[in-house]
Amino acid sequence: MPATPPTDLVTIASADLSAAISPDGAELRLLQDAAGRDLLWDGDPAVWAGRAPILFPIVGTVAGDRYRIGDANYNLPRHGFARRRRFEVVEVAPSQARFRLEDDAETRAVYPFAFRLDLVFALDGTALAMTATVTNRGDAPMPASFGFHPAFRWPLPYGAARSAHIVRFDVAEPAPVRRLDATGLVDPVPRDTPVAGRDLALADELFTDDAIIFDRLAGRGLVYGAPGHPGLVVHYPAMPELGLWSKPGAGYLCIEPWQGHADPAGFAGTLFEKPGIVVLAPGEARDFAMTVRLDPDPLPAG
Repeated sequence: MPATPPTDLVTIASADLSAAISPDGAELRLLQDAAGRDLLWDGDPAVWAGRAPILFPIVGTVAGDRYRIGDANYNLPRHGFARRRRFEVVEVAPSQARFRLEDDAETRAVYPFAFRLDLVFALDGTALAMTATVTNRGDAPMPASFGFHPAFRWPLPYGAARSAHIVRFDVAEPAPVRRLDATGLVDPVPRDTPVAGRDLALADELFTDDAIIFDRLAGRGLVYGAPGHPGLVVHYPAMPELGLWSKPGAGYLCIEPWQGHADPAGFAGTLFEKPGIVVLAPGEARDFAMTVRLDPDPLPAG
């Protein structure tokens, strides 16, 4: 049965899609097609309680959940704190909503920077655009990463078997991929890509070692679904890295465009030196965006 949104969610809609977003973490909690079929994972806590958490100001894990700026050390959990914070609802229109998080004493204790993080969700026909804007409100350079983490149904609700689903990249992705070690850090030894040309055949065994990390992407888009059935067209134009993740046997596939990733094993630098970090000058803002479009047949059969 289609999921029912809790009453505190902000809902937006187009003629073809509806979405609900929680102010808690500015997290997308519901995405449905015009027939009310769920495209997003339901957050079953017995499997994984997330649906589409926002990753800021880091992506992944810092070694020992600690990082360094100069001579000072700070504690920060995996994927940062934004997904655990309440966002202000700044704007709500029929097809668009904006959420905002700004620094306070609690964030500055673990991330000593003045920031603003805006999340805009906008529906237009069959497309959902999600745009994050990170702004340095301080008077010193600010290091930051950002990532999206939406979990889509696997299988999608269009009748195809779970085993029939694939990811097809816009271009061939022949570069080796990265995997995580037992502590959640990036293994320095690259692995052969599981992508054959443009296609990744989805199977549970792909995720026995956690996420597949593409840190040398050739393209900035993919299609997810089963040939001959409706699927999702995903673009992430300014995001240089991508994670694909599921738990073996779970009913979701996370498609995660990232700017930055977990610390490499053995990394001993400061947050400013962490791979994938961007450094924003005082007053500078940076956009990070992804778009998901429902297509009736993005992967024609045969």
